[in-house]
Amino acid sequence: MVHFVGAGPGAPDLITLRGKTFLEQADVIIYAGSLVNPQLLSYAKEECQVYNSAHMTLEEVIAVMEQAEEEGKTTVRLHTGDPCIYGAIREQMDILDEKKIAYDSCPGVSSFCGAASALDLEYTLPEISQSVIITRMAGRTPVPPKESIESFAAHQATMVVFLSTGMLEELSQRLIAGGYKEDTPAAIVYKATWEDEKTFVCTVGTLAETARENQITKTALMIIGDAVKTSHYDRSKLYDPEFTTEFRKGTK
Repeated sequence: MVHFVGAGPGAPDLITLRGKTFLEQADVIIYAGSLVNPQLLSYAKEECQVYNSAHMTLEEVIAVMEQAEEEGKTTVRLHTGDPCIYGAIREQMDILDEKKIAYDSCPGVSSFCGAASALDLEYTLPEISQSVIITRMAGRTPVPPKESIESFAAHQATMVVFLSTGMLEELSQRLIAGGYKEDTPAAIVYKATWEDEKTFVCTVGTLAETARENQITKTALMIIGDAVKTSHYDRSKLYDPEFTTEFRKGTK
């Protein structure tokens, strides 16, 4: 059996209880290199075999899983955050399907949630933004043309940009070309929930400058939109005394 487990955003106590149990029971752990906090490996039993997939190809990862399966061992494939976001898990699962190796998924706390907690931020403020766009810049791995930064920026929703810290000049240009104003609030969150977490609130126009001044070159998320910094939002209807719900009668 192979368990795909979300390690959470960084802090070792932010893994789910189920994920921790899988780590404690695993005979083999394949973890995603520098992206996963190595402190999580302390949950593994002493005799567990541990592999760092940063040094491995997909074929080598599968070979370890296959060998473990032949030996009747349980494998944990430990991915950062929640594996469903930029985890490259589908390609692994498809091969396991071909080989008739059973697997399941254990969700984790995504780093975009960890970044919000680092800023005490609510992404979905009433009348400000009710949608969150999770995306990335095109690098060595392309992005479909229909998912350009400009096309997403046109919505003026809250945007969380992964895997793009080294391209902030271009990111700013494309955000502005798509419709965000240069002074739109933005934030850079470095290693959300890790011990060396850092947060910087800036603007769309100063993203690159802020990263440069603080020597942030990788392992960061960018958050774009008015939800980052605003005091002008509507109160939630759910807790409005005038608003009637299934559970209580409003005053109007």
